[in-house]
Amino acid sequence: MTSENDYILVVDDERTIRDMVCMALSQERFQWKEASDAHKAEVIIKQHLPELILLDWMMPGMSGIDFARKLRRHPDTMNIPIIMLTAKAEENNVIQGLESGADDYLVKPFSPRELIARIKSLLRRSKIESSQDIININNLMLDTSSFRVEGNGQTIDLGPTEFKLLRFFMENPERVFSREQVLNNVWGDNVYVEERTVDVHIRRLRKALETTGHQELVQTVRGAGYRLSNK
Repeated sequence: MTSENDYILVVDDERTIRDMVCMALSQERFQWKEASDAHKAEVIIKQHLPELILLDWMMPGMSGIDFARKLRRHPDTMNIPIIMLTAKAEENNVIQGLESGADDYLVKPFSPRELIARIKSLLRRSKIESSQDIININNLMLDTSSFRVEGNGQTIDLGPTEFKLLRFFMENPERVFSREQVLNNVWGDNVYVEERTVDVHIRRLRKALETTGHQELVQTVRGAGYRLSNK
């Protein structure tokens, strides 16, 4: 994939919604591209990675939920901020949207001012996170440049797979990932590894984190998978 000037990708099957959103983006001097379904969006993304994606939940063909999950499984798109646009306002729908990989959630109808505010806030957060070589969660520090991990100032020895596993979780805190998603993001979707392998490496990671008391950060979400959380 190549890159060009930053742009926001608007994916929605409703022309009126796309027109309203794109007008709001233009007024704020954002570059943008639009697609009416996930397939067309995927073609655009393969040509140029967007800075952020506005994604409709209900679309013909692949739904926004399934497309978000697909984007999170691919290393090129796993960290692109996603705002889900939907008419579904119930709490369980919000949770489903966020657990699919969306970073924020906006219920239709929404005002252009609120949309722009959400976009700017998410972009600021994303740029701060991407500019940091050191990730620090509850005094557990991971240095992506030197491949060092410390807990409360004490060095933690990790194997290469456990390091990648911890980095993946620390770069995506509070987000729940299924075993399949962990496999695709840490091992790669072209490598055949059984899902139970994830459980083995999770246990090894927790064992290593016991030395500094951080093992409880890596949590099992029954029936869903794993997440890293300090709550």
